[in-house]
Formats: sequence, structure tokens, C-alpha cells
Amino acid sequence: MQHKIIIHNLNEIDDAAVRFLAETGDARLIAFDAPMGAGKTTFITALCRALGVREDAVSSPTFAIVNEYRAASGDSIYHFDFYRLDKAEDALDIGFYEYTDSGCLCLMEWPENIEAILPEETLRVSIEVAGDESRIITWNG
Repeated sequence: MQHKIIIHNLNEIDDAAVRFLAETGDARLIAFDAPMGAGKTTFITALCRALGVREDAVSSPTFAIVNEYRAASGDSIYHFDFYRLDKAEDALDIGFYEYTDSGCLCLMEWPENIEAILPEETLRVSIEVAGDESRIITWNG
């Protein structure tokens, strides 16, 4: 079954994040496929806000590769940005499988750069920019 959420403007992003979390249920590994500037980090920030992470704590881990946040529940959330990785094996150097095997929510940007090592159960989410600048978020599951 294909799911779709359309975000017409930033005023709708928090509601979209709550809906996304409800519809994705127990998914712990979520990879966001989208072009540069489509809003991956912005949407991940909204997801974290919905989970009770302080908004000022969320930032793109472009240089760090992974950031850890704490949800209101006390659970860790891992936010990855694989943009700067040249090969999938570079993710292994930061302990990628330890993160993905932790049971914690892992939100990944630029997963295509580590395609060869993504766990099979990873939920693939697409963010597209429509002609009217709205964002269309889709996934199967």
C-alpha cells in the first residue's frame, strides 16, 4: 500500500510529521530519498519536534555524519547524513550497524550513498518538490 502526505507550506509540517509517525508505526530505520533542497532536514526536524526533541537540538549532521537526540520518552534518535561519504564502507567506520541494531529510531539522509549496506527492513521514503513548491512525501508499507 502506498502512503502519501502532501505538505503545501511550512505551516502544515508539524501535522504532517505527526501523521507520518502514526502511519509508519514501528519503523525504526527510515531513509529519505530526495534531491538537495527538498526539505529532508526540515522534515526530520519536524519529526523530532513531534517526538519531543528540543528544536534547537536538531541540526544537519553533514560534517559529523550522525547526531544523537533525546526524545521526550528518553529514547535516543539517530540522525544520519551520508552526503559526504564516498563509499558505503565509510559508514561502517562510524559503527553504522551498532546504531541500526540498537532498536532506536534512525533517520537517514542521502541513503543512496550507502545503498549496499542498508538493512533490508529500512523504510524508503521519497520527498518530491511539486511545481507549486509543495512537498509530496511517499512510501510503501
